[in-house]
Amino acid sequence: MSSGDRLLTPRFALVVVVGLAYFFSLGMLLPVVPLFVEDALGGGSVAVGVAVGAFSVGAVLLRPFAGRIGDRMGRRILIVGGALTVGVAVALYPLAQSVAVLLPARVLGGIGEAAFFVGAGTMVTDLAPEARRGEAISYWSVAVYGGLAFGPALGEWLLDHDHYSRVWVVSAVLAVFAGLLALATHETMHPPTPGAAAPRQPLLHRAALAPGTVLFLGMVPLAGFAGFIPLYVTDVGLEDSRGVFLLYGCVVLAVRIFGARVPDRIGALRAGTLATGGIAAGMVALAAVPRPWGLYAGTAVLALGMSQLYPSMLMLALTGVPGTERGSAVGTTSSFFDLSQGLGAVLLGGVVAAVGYRGSFVAAAVLAVAGLALLRSGVDPRVRQPVDPAAAEVALENLEPDPP
Repeated sequence: MSSGDRLLTPRFALVVVVGLAYFFSLGMLLPVVPLFVEDALGGGSVAVGVAVGAFSVGAVLLRPFAGRIGDRMGRRILIVGGALTVGVAVALYPLAQSVAVLLPARVLGGIGEAAFFVGAGTMVTDLAPEARRGEAISYWSVAVYGGLAFGPALGEWLLDHDHYSRVWVVSAVLAVFAGLLALATHETMHPPTPGAAAPRQPLLHRAALAPGTVLFLGMVPLAGFAGFIPLYVTDVGLEDSRGVFLLYGCVVLAVRIFGARVPDRIGALRAGTLATGGIAAGMVALAAVPRPWGLYAGTAVLALGMSQLYPSMLMLALTGVPGTERGSAVGTTSSFFDLSQGLGAVLLGGVVAAVGYRGSFVAAAVLAVAGLALLRSGVDPRVRQPVDPAAAEVALENLEPDPP
Protein backbone atom coordinates (compact mmCIF):
# COMPACT_ATOMS: atom_id res chain seq x y z
CA MET A 1 0.00 0.00 0.00
CA SER A 2 1.43 3.39 -0.97
CA SER A 3 1.74 6.20 1.54
CA GLY A 4 -1.00 8.03 -0.33
CA ASP A 5 -3.40 5.16 0.43
CA ARG A 6 -2.64 5.10 4.15
CA LEU A 7 -5.61 5.92 6.37
CA LEU A 8 -4.66 5.15 9.98
CA THR A 9 -2.13 7.93 10.54
CA PRO A 10 -1.36 9.74 13.84
CA ARG A 11 -3.24 12.81 12.57
CA PHE A 12 -6.32 10.72 11.83
CA ALA A 13 -6.09 8.91 15.18
CA LEU A 14 -5.87 12.23 17.06
CA VAL A 15 -9.16 13.44 15.56
CA VAL A 16 -10.82 10.16 16.56
CA VAL A 17 -9.51 10.44 20.14
CA VAL A 18 -10.77 14.02 20.38
CA GLY A 19 -14.14 12.82 19.12
CA LEU A 20 -14.24 9.99 21.67
CA ALA A 21 -13.78 12.41 24.58
CA TYR A 22 -16.38 14.76 23.13
CA PHE A 23 -19.01 12.08 22.46
CA PHE A 24 -18.42 10.57 25.88
CA SER A 25 -19.53 13.95 27.19
CA LEU A 26 -22.69 13.88 25.08
CA GLY A 27 -23.37 10.19 25.71
CA MET A 28 -23.52 10.77 29.45
CA LEU A 29 -26.43 13.14 28.92
CA LEU A 30 -28.61 10.77 26.87
CA PRO A 31 -30.32 8.90 29.73
CA VAL A 32 -29.94 11.67 32.30
CA VAL A 33 -31.61 14.64 30.58
CA PRO A 34 -35.00 12.85 30.14
CA LEU A 35 -34.91 11.77 33.79
CA PHE A 36 -33.94 15.29 34.86
CA VAL A 37 -36.85 16.82 32.95
CA GLU A 38 -39.41 14.32 34.21
CA ASP A 39 -38.27 13.85 37.81
CA ALA A 40 -36.43 17.03 38.82
CA LEU A 41 -38.32 19.55 36.68
CA GLY A 42 -41.72 17.84 36.68
CA GLY A 43 -42.17 17.69 32.89
CA GLY A 44 -44.25 15.18 30.93
CA SER A 45 -43.47 13.25 27.75
CA VAL A 46 -43.93 16.30 25.51
CA ALA A 47 -41.57 18.34 27.71
CA VAL A 48 -39.03 15.52 27.51
CA GLY A 49 -39.29 15.57 23.73
CA VAL A 50 -38.90 19.35 23.61
CA ALA A 51 -35.88 19.33 25.93
CA VAL A 52 -34.18 16.52 24.01
CA GLY A 53 -35.01 18.18 20.69
CA ALA A 54 -33.86 21.66 21.75
CA PHE A 55 -30.26 20.50 21.46
CA SER A 56 -30.87 19.79 17.79
CA VAL A 57 -32.57 23.14 17.25
CA GLY A 58 -29.29 24.91 17.98
CA ALA A 59 -27.45 22.51 15.74
CA VAL A 60 -29.89 23.05 12.87
CA LEU A 61 -29.45 26.82 13.15
CA LEU A 62 -25.67 26.67 12.77
CA ARG A 63 -24.95 23.50 10.82
CA PRO A 64 -25.15 24.88 7.24
CA PHE A 65 -23.15 27.97 8.26
CA ALA A 66 -20.62 25.73 9.98
CA GLY A 67 -19.96 24.01 6.66
CA ARG A 68 -19.30 27.35 4.99
CA ILE A 69 -17.06 28.47 7.87
CA GLY A 70 -15.12 25.21 7.61
CA ASP A 71 -14.54 25.70 3.88
CA ARG A 72 -13.42 29.30 4.33
CA MET A 73 -11.67 29.46 7.72
CA GLY A 74 -10.70 25.85 8.35
CA ARG A 75 -11.86 22.75 10.18
CA ARG A 76 -9.77 23.19 13.34
CA ILE A 77 -11.52 26.33 14.56
CA LEU A 78 -14.84 24.50 14.41
CA ILE A 79 -13.55 21.53 16.40
CA VAL A 80 -11.98 23.60 19.17
CA GLY A 81 -14.73 26.20 19.39
CA GLY A 82 -17.53 23.66 19.19
CA ALA A 83 -16.25 21.46 22.00
CA LEU A 84 -15.62 24.42 24.31
CA THR A 85 -19.11 25.78 23.60
CA VAL A 86 -20.67 22.46 24.56
CA GLY A 87 -18.66 22.46 27.78
CA VAL A 88 -19.96 25.92 28.69
CA ALA A 89 -23.53 24.92 27.82
CA VAL A 90 -23.50 21.83 30.05
CA ALA A 91 -21.97 23.89 32.87
CA LEU A 92 -25.18 25.97 32.77
CA TYR A 93 -27.47 22.99 33.42
CA PRO A 94 -27.26 23.28 37.25
CA LEU A 95 -28.90 26.70 36.97
CA ALA A 96 -32.06 25.23 35.42
CA GLN A 97 -35.02 25.22 37.78
CA SER A 98 -37.58 24.69 35.01
CA VAL A 99 -37.75 23.31 31.49
CA ALA A 100 -37.94 26.87 30.11
CA VAL A 101 -34.61 27.73 31.75
CA LEU A 102 -32.98 24.51 30.58
CA LEU A 103 -33.89 25.06 26.92
CA PRO A 104 -31.46 27.94 26.14
CA ALA A 105 -28.55 25.89 27.49
CA ARG A 106 -29.65 22.96 25.34
CA VAL A 107 -29.85 25.20 22.27
CA LEU A 108 -26.37 26.61 22.99
CA GLY A 109 -25.00 23.10 23.28
CA GLY A 110 -26.54 22.24 19.94
CA ILE A 111 -24.75 25.19 18.33
CA GLY A 112 -21.44 23.91 19.69
CA GLU A 113 -22.26 20.38 18.56
CA ALA A 114 -22.92 21.60 15.01
CA ALA A 115 -19.55 23.29 14.84
CA PHE A 116 -17.64 20.36 16.31
CA PHE A 117 -19.29 17.67 14.22
CA VAL A 118 -18.89 19.48 10.91
CA GLY A 119 -15.27 20.37 11.66
CA ALA A 120 -14.23 16.91 12.81
CA GLY A 121 -16.32 15.05 10.24
CA THR A 122 -14.84 17.10 7.42
CA MET A 123 -11.29 16.76 8.74
CA VAL A 124 -11.43 12.96 8.79
CA THR A 125 -12.65 12.89 5.19
CA ASP A 126 -9.87 15.31 4.23
CA LEU A 127 -7.35 12.90 5.73
CA ALA A 128 -8.81 9.85 3.96
CA PRO A 129 -7.81 8.54 0.51
CA GLU A 130 -10.69 8.81 -1.95
CA ALA A 131 -11.19 5.04 -2.21
CA ARG A 132 -11.29 4.62 1.58
CA ARG A 133 -13.62 7.45 2.53
CA GLY A 134 -16.43 5.16 3.68
CA GLU A 135 -13.93 3.29 5.85
CA ALA A 136 -12.72 6.58 7.33
CA ILE A 137 -16.27 7.62 8.18
CA SER A 138 -16.83 4.25 9.85
CA TYR A 139 -13.68 4.56 11.97
CA TRP A 140 -14.60 8.14 12.86
CA SER A 141 -18.01 6.97 13.99
CA VAL A 142 -16.26 4.63 16.42
CA ALA A 143 -15.71 7.77 18.47
CA VAL A 144 -19.39 8.66 18.17
CA TYR A 145 -20.65 5.27 19.25
CA GLY A 146 -17.89 4.72 21.76
CA GLY A 147 -19.42 7.68 23.56
CA LEU A 148 -22.91 6.28 23.07
CA ALA A 149 -21.86 2.84 24.30
CA PHE A 150 -20.16 3.83 27.53
CA GLY A 151 -21.25 7.41 28.18
CA PRO A 152 -24.81 6.55 29.27
CA ALA A 153 -23.58 3.91 31.70
CA LEU A 154 -21.17 6.43 33.22
CA GLY A 155 -23.91 9.05 33.37
CA GLU A 156 -26.34 6.77 35.21
CA TRP A 157 -23.60 5.55 37.56
CA LEU A 158 -22.71 9.13 38.48
CA LEU A 159 -26.38 10.04 38.78
CA ASP A 160 -27.08 7.39 41.42
CA HIS A 161 -30.80 8.35 41.55
CA ASP A 162 -30.57 12.15 41.88
CA HIS A 163 -26.98 13.48 41.80
CA TYR A 164 -27.48 15.44 38.60
CA SER A 165 -24.74 17.99 39.33
CA ARG A 166 -22.09 15.28 39.27
CA VAL A 167 -23.17 14.31 35.77
CA TRP A 168 -23.14 17.91 34.53
CA VAL A 169 -19.64 18.56 35.91
CA VAL A 170 -18.03 15.46 34.43
CA SER A 171 -19.75 16.00 31.08
CA ALA A 172 -18.60 19.62 30.90
CA VAL A 173 -15.02 18.68 31.84
CA LEU A 174 -14.86 16.04 29.10
CA ALA A 175 -16.12 18.51 26.48
CA VAL A 176 -13.56 21.12 27.51
CA PHE A 177 -10.81 18.48 27.49
CA ALA A 178 -11.79 17.56 23.92
CA GLY A 179 -11.54 21.20 22.90
CA LEU A 180 -8.11 21.63 24.45
CA LEU A 181 -6.83 18.38 22.94
CA ALA A 182 -8.09 19.54 19.54
CA LEU A 183 -5.56 22.38 19.66
CA ALA A 184 -2.98 19.73 18.71
CA THR A 185 -4.75 18.90 15.42
CA HIS A 186 -3.38 20.23 12.13
CA GLU A 187 -5.50 22.18 9.68
CA THR A 188 -6.47 20.18 6.58
CA MET A 189 -8.18 22.89 4.54
CA HIS A 190 -6.06 23.81 1.53
CA PRO A 191 -5.82 27.57 1.00
CA PRO A 192 -7.01 28.80 -2.41
CA THR A 193 -4.44 29.38 -5.13
CA PRO A 194 -3.40 33.07 -5.25
CA GLY A 195 -5.37 34.89 -7.92
CA ALA A 196 -7.85 32.04 -8.35
CA ALA A 197 -11.57 32.71 -8.21
CA ALA A 198 -13.22 32.02 -4.87
CA PRO A 199 -14.69 28.51 -4.84
CA ARG A 200 -18.45 28.05 -4.76
CA GLN A 201 -19.54 27.37 -1.20
CA PRO A 202 -23.30 26.81 -1.14
CA LEU A 203 -25.14 27.10 2.15
CA LEU A 204 -27.18 23.99 1.36
CA HIS A 205 -25.34 21.65 -0.96
CA ARG A 206 -27.54 20.00 -3.59
CA ALA A 207 -25.49 16.79 -3.45
CA ALA A 208 -26.57 16.24 0.16
CA LEU A 209 -30.31 16.85 -0.21
CA ALA A 210 -31.48 13.36 -1.19
CA PRO A 211 -29.03 11.44 1.06
CA GLY A 212 -29.86 13.88 3.86
CA THR A 213 -33.58 13.24 3.52
CA VAL A 214 -33.01 9.48 3.75
CA LEU A 215 -30.81 10.11 6.78
CA PHE A 216 -33.57 12.23 8.37
CA LEU A 217 -36.21 9.53 7.96
CA GLY A 218 -33.89 6.81 9.21
CA MET A 219 -32.63 8.79 12.20
CA VAL A 220 -35.99 9.82 13.67
CA PRO A 221 -36.19 6.38 15.35
CA LEU A 222 -32.93 7.19 17.13
CA ALA A 223 -34.55 10.30 18.61
CA GLY A 224 -37.35 8.19 20.03
CA PHE A 225 -34.94 5.54 21.24
CA ALA A 226 -32.62 8.00 23.01
CA GLY A 227 -35.42 10.15 24.43
CA PHE A 228 -37.91 7.55 25.64
CA ILE A 229 -36.11 4.27 26.26
CA PRO A 230 -34.82 5.62 29.62
CA LEU A 231 -38.48 6.07 30.62
CA TYR A 232 -39.86 2.97 28.88
CA VAL A 233 -37.53 0.43 30.52
CA THR A 234 -39.52 0.41 33.76
CA ASP A 235 -42.61 -0.71 31.81
CA VAL A 236 -40.82 -3.94 30.87
CA GLY A 237 -39.37 -4.58 34.32
CA LEU A 238 -35.87 -3.07 34.10
CA GLU A 239 -34.49 -0.65 36.68
CA ASP A 240 -32.50 1.53 34.28
CA SER A 241 -31.43 1.80 30.66
CA ARG A 242 -27.65 1.54 30.96
CA GLY A 243 -27.56 -2.05 29.70
CA VAL A 244 -29.71 -1.15 26.71
CA PHE A 245 -27.51 1.76 25.69
CA LEU A 246 -24.40 -0.32 26.30
CA LEU A 247 -25.70 -3.04 23.99
CA TYR A 248 -26.64 -0.48 21.35
CA GLY A 249 -23.27 1.21 21.40
CA CYS A 250 -21.27 -2.03 21.46
CA VAL A 251 -23.13 -3.50 18.47
CA VAL A 252 -22.58 -0.34 16.44
CA LEU A 253 -18.95 -0.22 17.50
CA ALA A 254 -18.37 -3.82 16.46
CA VAL A 255 -19.93 -3.28 13.05
CA ARG A 256 -18.08 -0.01 12.47
CA ILE A 257 -14.71 -1.52 13.43
CA PHE A 258 -14.94 -4.94 11.78
CA GLY A 259 -17.18 -3.87 8.91
CA ALA A 260 -15.60 -0.49 8.28
CA ARG A 261 -15.14 -1.15 4.56
CA VAL A 262 -18.67 -2.42 3.94
CA PRO A 263 -20.01 0.88 2.48
CA ASP A 264 -16.98 1.17 0.18
CA ARG A 265 -17.34 -2.41 -1.02
CA ILE A 266 -21.10 -2.77 -1.52
CA GLY A 267 -21.96 0.85 -2.27
CA ALA A 268 -24.29 3.37 -0.69
CA LEU A 269 -27.48 1.87 -2.13
CA ARG A 270 -27.01 -1.59 -0.65
CA ALA A 271 -25.58 -0.32 2.62
CA GLY A 272 -28.41 2.20 2.96
CA THR A 273 -31.00 -0.47 2.18
CA LEU A 274 -29.62 -2.74 4.90
CA ALA A 275 -29.55 0.22 7.28
CA THR A 276 -33.09 1.52 6.84
CA GLY A 277 -34.52 -2.00 6.71
CA GLY A 278 -32.74 -2.94 9.93
CA ILE A 279 -33.87 0.22 11.69
CA ALA A 280 -37.51 -0.43 10.78
CA ALA A 281 -37.27 -4.06 11.91
CA GLY A 282 -35.67 -3.08 15.21
CA MET A 283 -38.36 -0.54 16.04
CA VAL A 284 -41.11 -3.04 15.18
CA ALA A 285 -39.47 -5.57 17.53
CA LEU A 286 -39.39 -2.99 20.34
CA ALA A 287 -43.10 -2.35 19.85
CA ALA A 288 -44.15 -5.97 19.39
CA VAL A 289 -42.44 -7.57 22.41
CA PRO A 290 -42.85 -5.58 25.66
CA ARG A 291 -40.46 -7.82 27.57
CA PRO A 292 -36.80 -7.36 28.57
CA TRP A 293 -35.64 -9.84 25.93
CA GLY A 294 -37.72 -8.04 23.31
CA LEU A 295 -36.16 -4.74 24.30
CA TYR A 296 -32.65 -6.13 23.98
CA ALA A 297 -33.37 -7.98 20.73
CA GLY A 298 -34.98 -4.93 19.15
CA THR A 299 -32.08 -2.77 20.30
CA ALA A 300 -29.54 -5.12 18.71
CA VAL A 301 -31.37 -5.11 15.35
CA LEU A 302 -31.81 -1.33 15.51
CA ALA A 303 -28.09 -0.93 16.19
CA LEU A 304 -27.18 -3.11 13.20
CA GLY A 305 -29.20 -0.81 10.97
CA MET A 306 -27.94 2.41 12.51
CA SER A 307 -24.34 1.24 12.13
CA GLN A 308 -24.56 1.58 8.34
CA LEU A 309 -26.92 4.52 7.86
CA TYR A 310 -24.72 7.54 8.49
CA PRO A 311 -21.56 6.21 6.75
CA SER A 312 -23.50 5.19 3.65
CA MET A 313 -25.48 8.43 3.34
CA LEU A 314 -22.49 10.69 4.02
CA MET A 315 -20.42 8.72 1.53
CA LEU A 316 -23.18 9.20 -1.05
CA ALA A 317 -23.45 12.90 -0.25
CA LEU A 318 -19.69 13.39 -0.75
CA THR A 319 -19.50 11.43 -3.98
CA GLY A 320 -18.31 13.75 -6.75
CA VAL A 321 -18.02 16.78 -4.44
CA PRO A 322 -14.74 18.73 -4.71
CA GLY A 323 -12.67 19.35 -1.59
CA THR A 324 -13.48 23.07 -1.60
CA GLU A 325 -17.18 22.23 -1.07
CA ARG A 326 -16.74 19.25 1.26
CA GLY A 327 -17.49 21.21 4.44
CA SER A 328 -20.73 22.46 2.92
CA ALA A 329 -21.78 18.93 1.94
CA VAL A 330 -20.95 17.55 5.41
CA GLY A 331 -22.78 20.46 7.04
CA THR A 332 -25.88 19.98 4.91
CA THR A 333 -25.98 16.23 5.50
CA SER A 334 -25.52 16.71 9.23
CA SER A 335 -28.34 19.28 9.27
CA PHE A 336 -30.75 16.51 8.37
CA PHE A 337 -29.46 14.51 11.32
CA ASP A 338 -30.13 17.49 13.59
CA LEU A 339 -33.63 17.92 12.17
CA SER A 340 -34.33 14.26 12.81
CA GLN A 341 -33.32 14.53 16.45
CA GLY A 342 -35.11 17.85 17.03
CA LEU A 343 -38.35 17.36 15.10
CA GLY A 344 -38.28 13.63 15.72
CA ALA A 345 -38.13 13.99 19.49
CA VAL A 346 -41.05 16.44 19.51
CA LEU A 347 -43.09 14.40 17.01
CA LEU A 348 -42.59 11.13 18.82
CA GLY A 349 -43.20 12.85 22.15
CA GLY A 350 -46.65 13.75 20.86
CA VAL A 351 -47.21 10.16 19.71
CA VAL A 352 -46.19 8.90 23.15
CA ALA A 353 -48.69 11.27 24.79
CA ALA A 354 -51.43 10.01 22.44
CA VAL A 355 -50.84 6.26 22.17
CA GLY A 356 -47.89 5.38 24.39
CA TYR A 357 -44.29 4.35 23.89
CA ARG A 358 -44.97 1.29 21.73
CA GLY A 359 -47.09 3.34 19.35
CA SER A 360 -44.21 5.77 18.92
CA PHE A 361 -41.90 2.89 18.04
CA VAL A 362 -44.30 1.83 15.28
CA ALA A 363 -44.48 5.40 13.95
CA ALA A 364 -40.68 5.54 13.87
CA ALA A 365 -40.56 2.27 11.92
CA VAL A 366 -42.93 3.70 9.30
CA LEU A 367 -40.62 6.67 8.77
CA ALA A 368 -37.63 4.36 8.31
CA VAL A 369 -39.55 2.45 5.65
CA ALA A 370 -40.26 5.76 3.91
CA GLY A 371 -36.52 6.44 3.90
CA LEU A 372 -35.90 3.02 2.36
CA ALA A 373 -38.46 3.73 -0.38
CA LEU A 374 -36.89 7.11 -1.16
CA LEU A 375 -33.41 5.62 -1.40
CA ARG A 376 -34.54 2.79 -3.68
CA SER A 377 -36.50 5.21 -5.90
CA GLY A 378 -33.25 6.44 -7.48
CA VAL A 379 -34.10 10.11 -6.93
CA ASP A 380 -30.35 10.56 -6.50
CA PRO A 381 -28.81 9.17 -9.73
CA ARG A 382 -25.50 8.47 -7.99
CA VAL A 383 -26.97 5.37 -6.30
CA ARG A 384 -27.02 3.73 -9.73
CA GLN A 385 -23.38 4.54 -10.47
CA PRO A 386 -20.37 2.34 -9.68
CA VAL A 387 -17.95 3.57 -7.04
CA ASP A 388 -16.02 5.73 -9.48
CA PRO A 389 -15.35 9.44 -8.78
CA ALA A 390 -15.47 10.36 -12.48
CA ALA A 391 -18.83 8.65 -12.99
CA ALA A 392 -20.11 10.22 -9.79
CA GLU A 393 -19.27 13.70 -11.04
CA VAL A 394 -21.43 13.09 -14.12
CA ALA A 395 -24.27 11.87 -11.93
CA LEU A 396 -23.86 14.89 -9.67
CA GLU A 397 -24.44 17.17 -12.63
CA ASN A 398 -27.82 15.49 -13.18
CA LEU A 399 -29.14 16.49 -9.77
CA GLU A 400 -31.70 19.25 -9.47
CA PRO A 401 -30.38 22.85 -9.37
CA ASP A 402 -29.42 24.45 -6.08
CA PRO A 403 -32.38 25.52 -3.94
CA PRO A 404 -32.83 29.31 -3.71
